[in-house]
Amino acid sequence: MIKKLALSAIVLASSLYASSEVNVYSHRHYDTDKKLFKMFEEKTGIKVNVVKAKASALIKRMESEGAKSPADVLITVDAGRLYQAKSKDLLQSINSNYLTTNIPATLRDKDNKWFALTKRSRVAVYRIGSGMDSKLSTYEDLADPKFKGQIMVRSSNNIYNQSLMAAMIAHHGKEYALNWAKGVVANMAKAPKGNDRYQVKAVANGIGSVAIANTYYIGKMVNNKDASQRESVKKVKIFFPKFENGGTHINVSGAGVAKYAPNKDNAIKFVEFLASKEAQELFAKANYEYPVLAGVKSSELVSSWGQFKDDTISINTLGENNKAAVKVFDQAGWK
Repeated sequence: MIKKLALSAIVLASSLYASSEVNVYSHRHYDTDKKLFKMFEEKTGIKVNVVKAKASALIKRMESEGAKSPADVLITVDAGRLYQAKSKDLLQSINSNYLTTNIPATLRDKDNKWFALTKRSRVAVYRIGSGMDSKLSTYEDLADPKFKGQIMVRSSNNIYNQSLMAAMIAHHGKEYALNWAKGVVANMAKAPKGNDRYQVKAVANGIGSVAIANTYYIGKMVNNKDASQRESVKKVKIFFPKFENGGTHINVSGAGVAKYAPNKDNAIKFVEFLASKEAQELFAKANYEYPVLAGVKSSELVSSWGQFKDDTISINTLGENNKAAVKVFDQAGWK
């Protein structure tokens, strides 16, 4: 009897412990996220334990941990990485009326294994006075020889570029995408190097005239401790290209519940919180990202860049076309 009571006490203690935490594997590295995690803890009493690393390292870790993984939630950026986690069977479908009602179908996994939390747009950033504002139009047009020696863009192994290419394939097919990539390579001001901010700084300093970059990096440069970033971004403006038969390319950061989540209920509550109005407002205001929740406004700075219509294809397609995109880049000689 005593042994049975002792065992019951252990089970109860274990249950209470499991219900008081959520283990998050996150690729995101922003102060905004820290604030949100703290808000969730204060709101629910559930402790948020965070493991930070690059997406590839987190995915590999979850694979090696298998059924013993302590991960409850995976947070990463780009649909390509979310799709990779799903394809490796690291995430599980969840039932959440809140998420399926409030996150548009185009911004979540078709099997409800991940949900977008924020949006970023991949745009053209041009140097003021370069005359590019009268030449820019569509993504397709960036391959036109009129931009020869003018385009700054990072390497093809970057997931943001891979998703842009995946969208191009979705709109026009592989053959068209290959010719487009060859055209952009021919128009590059120099061989790909550095991150999005590097491209913007190069254009600001007279290397080329147009950079391809994600919008939220511009916000990060406007309010940055580094004076060179603040000064560079004053010399450029954003142009929102669109696909000829679609809208402006967007990508997402998102979250999914881990397949073997030991705290599944907490994990669902956590993802729902990140998609709540108060969390979405903080994402938008403090991190210069576009909210995914209808009715939440972008920050004043982000709104000042102008309006655009999201591309028409589902975010799911970006992940599905990732391998094809990588192959096209290789064939085009996009380093």
